Amino acid sequence: MAKKNIKRKVFKLKERQFITPHFIRLTLGNDEVSDFKNTTVGVNNKIFIAPEGCDKVYLPEFDFEKGTWKPMDLSIKPTIRTYTHRGINLKKNELYIDFVAHGDEGPASDFALNAPIGAELGIAMGCDSTELFPQADTYLLVGDATAIPVLASILEALPASVKGHAVIEVETEEDIQNLTTLADIDFVWLINSTPGKNSELAQKVKHIVETKDNMLTKFAYIAAEFSTVKELRSYLRKDKRWEKDELYAYSYWKYGKAESVSEIDRRAEKDNDV
Repeated sequence: MAKKNIKRKVFKLKERQFITPHFIRLTLGNDEVSDFKNTTVGVNNKIFIAPEGCDKVYLPEFDFEKGTWKPMDLSIKPTIRTYTHRGINLKKNELYIDFVAHGDEGPASDFALNAPIGAELGIAMGCDSTELFPQADTYLLVGDATAIPVLASILEALPASVKGHAVIEVETEEDIQNLTTLADIDFVWLINSTPGKNSELAQKVKHIVETKDNMLTKFAYIAAEFSTVKELRSYLRKDKRWEKDELYAYSYWKYGKAESVSEIDRRAEKDNDV
């Protein structure tokens, strides 16, 4: 595996802001934020959370040849999770990451809810620009609350000349956000009080596609729970015959399983798209 231009930094928590009842924005500070000046807002990064009883984050090294993190002493080994950064302020040396507040049972959610101001959080992120979406006439943006950071970034980057739909599932009506875009986007917000179960995302997207089947050049970005992504990928690629480069679909999580446990299943589902 070729080595990417990725840098690892330790940030300190500066501020915690509840965007909605279940959505938290953390402001993180580091004097070397300028290393990420070319990073595309909305791309994934790795966060490193210190283990219980350890106030300092020790960053592991990645073995690019083996594609795994190098071993560490368990007493200082951080928990690693994947998130999407929401913004960078080079003048203030700040990085912004949004978290879905779904309780403190998970280490990332616990940090977002309870970490004291000044607490350390490790970040590993690419330093080069990345294309989040190709040019198209029509866009279909689909996700649950975990996908709002990347969907919001795409919406902000779309030009006024395009149109499309954004179908987003949140837990309560109070969690609906005012996402901005120049594009002509029809927003559909779905309320699901039991994330991971009883989702209507796939059903709603299928209805939109069936009624708007005369799209010209098109692109769909789908990021949600495993079963929803799997169903929509199969529908668009097999039933509707969308080309592979017209769709990006990846499950950010799998109901009932931690990220570290479900990662193999989620990657395998994505890689199975041929």
